[in-house]
Order: sequence, then C-alpha cells, then structure tokens
Amino acid sequence: MKINNGCKVIVIILLLFSTVNFVLAQSGRGKGRLKGEVLDENGNPIENAKIVITNKEYQGLSFEALSNKKGKWAVIGFGSGMWRVLVTAEGYSPAYIDTDVKQLKTNPEIIISLEKIEQTAHITLQDRTSLDLFDQGNKFFDEKKYDEAISAYEQFLEKNPGSYLVYVNIGNCFIQKNELDTAAQEFNKVLEAIKLEKDDLEGNEIATKAMAGMGEVYLRKGDFENAQKYIKKVLDSFPEDERMTFNMGEIYFSNNKIDEAIHYYELSKQINPTWGKPYLKLGYAYLNKGDFERAKENLKKFIEVDPDSPDVQTAQNILKYLEK
Repeated sequence: MKINNGCKVIVIILLLFSTVNFVLAQSGRGKGRLKGEVLDENGNPIENAKIVITNKEYQGLSFEALSNKKGKWAVIGFGSGMWRVLVTAEGYSPAYIDTDVKQLKTNPEIIISLEKIEQTAHITLQDRTSLDLFDQGNKFFDEKKYDEAISAYEQFLEKNPGSYLVYVNIGNCFIQKNELDTAAQEFNKVLEAIKLEKDDLEGNEIATKAMAGMGEVYLRKGDFENAQKYIKKVLDSFPEDERMTFNMGEIYFSNNKIDEAIHYYELSKQINPTWGKPYLKLGYAYLNKGDFERAKENLKKFIEVDPDSPDVQTAQNILKYLEK
C-alpha cells in the first residue's frame, strides 16, 4: 500500500506527539493541574505564601507559585503520581501535604492552614538560609539519609524554635531509624506545645501529623490498642489519608479481624491506586478468607504496581501455588 506525502506528514506528527507525551510521562511532567488556598488559623487568606511542589519520584523536579490576595494559587504541568506541596510564609510555621495527582481527572483543591510563629523566633522563615535548611532536611529524608535530615532539621529549629512541624519531621526520621521511643518523644513535644496554646487539638494539622506519628510508633511496637486510638483521631480529621487507612487495616489484620482489615486496605487502595502495599495485604487477607480469585487479582496488581518491591518474590510464589 502506498502512502502519499500528506499521510506521511500526519504519521510523523502523530509519532512525534506520542514521543513527547511519553517523555513527559517518564520525566514526571504532564497535563495534571493543582490548585489550592492558603489560610491562617482564623480562616483568613495569606497573600504571597510560597508554594513549592516537588515530585516524590523524580529528584529535582519541582514547580513554584505564590498565593494571591485571596490566598489562591494554581499550577499546571504535573505528571501522574505522588507530589509534595510545601507552603511557607513569613511569620508562619511551614506546612506540607502529599497528594496523588491524576492527569485525566480533576484533582481536589488543596487547602492548607498555617500557624503563626511565636515572636521569640528571631529569624523569619523568609530567611533564605533558614528555608534552605528545611528543604535540605526534606531532601535528605527522601534520600533515606535520616541522620543528615535530623541534623538539617535541628539547625532549622535553632533559627525557628516555634516551628512545631519540624519536630514531626524529626520524629519521622527516628521512626525510619527504628528508634521508636525517641520518635515518640519528638511527637509528644509537638502535642504538648500545641496544648499550651489551644484547648482542643481537633482540626489542627500539625497536631494531626504528630498523632499520625504516634500511631505509627505504637503500631511498630505491636501496641495495637494505643495505635488504634491515635490513628482513629487522624482519620476523623483526614479520612482520605492512605497511610493511616492502611495502618488501621494492619491493626485489624494483626487481630485476625479480616473483614475489617479488608475494608481499610480497600480504602487505602482507592485513595492511592499507585501504592503497592494495600494490594499485597489484600492478597493476604483474601487468602485468609479462602477467596483465592480475589487473592490472585490483588497479588498480580501488587507486582504490576510495585515490581521492585522485595515482597514481589513472595507474591509470585503464592501465585504459582494458587494457579497449580
């Protein structure tokens, strides 16, 4: 079959377009859009807050924006996957949230509240060196260099002693180092400091992050009663937190409450379908119920979503046994 010159041009353009889309997807860039609002503790808009959005997979890929007079901001160009939205503003403690960006659907608006820093903090967050230390700590954490991250965060705290969020970050580092008692001390610093300023911790984002950390500590210690207490408080405020819903599933699974575990694993999977662990644990849960078809379905999905996981070999072995 002959192809005329006009058709050849169209074919080449289509191929180039496909190549560009592939490169964008591979680099973490795409057509995804995020928008949000930055507010103070009283719900008033914060103007000129700096929003830095970084990709959790591709190091060095980030977008920046400033909030307008109404506290609003919007950015386009994201590929699908997990992104961290970090917000800073002069005189306020920084805050961040991780969000799963979709390209083919509308992403939920991100509303972040910032807390005023006590006047005793002698250097504001707009100080470039101070901000660099905070960013460096986050970078080290993502690179799993937890001692270096702790050092950067502690240097930041010397300049910004009223920034409670950083104690949460330090606590998360100690969790990864499996120094659980030290991690709990860091989270308690946050909760005790906020209690001195507020009668009620409900709805406070930094306190909620600290409670999530405490839940993680107790879960790793095998103290499911206390873990459930803290995780429930987090889910009351943030029901779409995939890690907390997953952890609640872990608590029920460890107590042999399989149906309840499946409920929370399913929620976690729906919130973040690109995360492999919920699929793996659903595979195990359905095995316990004797539902081998659903077990196979979830184990196959786990291997597809997280092919580099050290648990892939176990999942493959189970599949071989089930498919005999």
